[in-house]
Amino acid sequence: MYRSEPVTIDCLQYCNWSSSIYDQMAAGSVDAVHVTICYHENFVDTVKNIEDWNRRFQRYPERLMLGRTAEDILSAKAKGKTAIFFGFQNCTPIEDDIHRIEIFHQLGVRIMQLSYNNQSLLATGCYEQDDGGITRMGRQVIQEMNRVGLLIDMSHSAERSTLEAIEHSTRPISITHANPFSWHPTLRNKSDTVLRALAESGGMLGLSLYPHHLKNGSNCLVEEFCQMVAITADNFGVDHIGIGSDLCQDQPDHVVDWMRNGRWTRDKDFGEDPSSYAGFPDDLTWFKDNRDFGSLRKGLNAVGFDAAEINQIMGGNWLEFFRQSFGPRPSS
Repeated sequence: MYRSEPVTIDCLQYCNWSSSIYDQMAAGSVDAVHVTICYHENFVDTVKNIEDWNRRFQRYPERLMLGRTAEDILSAKAKGKTAIFFGFQNCTPIEDDIHRIEIFHQLGVRIMQLSYNNQSLLATGCYEQDDGGITRMGRQVIQEMNRVGLLIDMSHSAERSTLEAIEHSTRPISITHANPFSWHPTLRNKSDTVLRALAESGGMLGLSLYPHHLKNGSNCLVEEFCQMVAITADNFGVDHIGIGSDLCQDQPDHVVDWMRNGRWTRDKDFGEDPSSYAGFPDDLTWFKDNRDFGSLRKGLNAVGFDAAEINQIMGGNWLEFFRQSFGPRPSS
């Protein structure tokens, strides 16, 4: 249960970063954002992405700071900044070297998906027809992530793999950006079986505002989204949900090719109906950028959440979860 001062935390964005976006974060009072620094990059390319972020911190010190701990979020809030938490949407940067998990944690990375749509060395992605579950290396990587305090994320992973990750991990895991499959059936959304196991194990779900994950797509209304949040809270507990918007602001359409296909194929393979992935979907009318989190707060109030519950969903639950997740596992 969240008991600290109100914070706003978005647990997934992949934007075309610019000073205008940082200003919008400030205008929207966004205290922390989990940013994607890897889709298909290898070790060296991912380190270069960290270098790029270090230059942003140097260039915009009045707006941004690196987030390593949950307390950095409160520090950022007090200073009028946004804490940036690094995350991987794939395990490709560690390649086949388990020792790199600790290295990346030392470099500031705090969240890693075990697979991104496809089969990886660790787990099966949600676009594969056959789900073999967590691999031998995957079990070892989960153990190492638990040890150093690197949060497991199964947002793009398949059903069996996600359930096995929940079972094998000795620390609660996350699904940082997805919605219930029962509300909108798409391969990226999660079954009630997964969401129940996630909640019962103490894990966290970040509800996504990306139109492909929403009923009625870009025409989804704030009332419809917030009703879905209410149903999810009723089914799995308000303590286990937050926001992971999956905001991809100001990105050119060709970036979708990189996100979906990387360098692993010569073809365009979007996993689902290719016609729906011609480029980025149209924005929601009520959520276009970081200034619009206020609209979400109002919408949650309109469907019956009280102030304390809204504070939990908008960031308090993530804050408490990060306190449990980002440090080394205590010695027994």
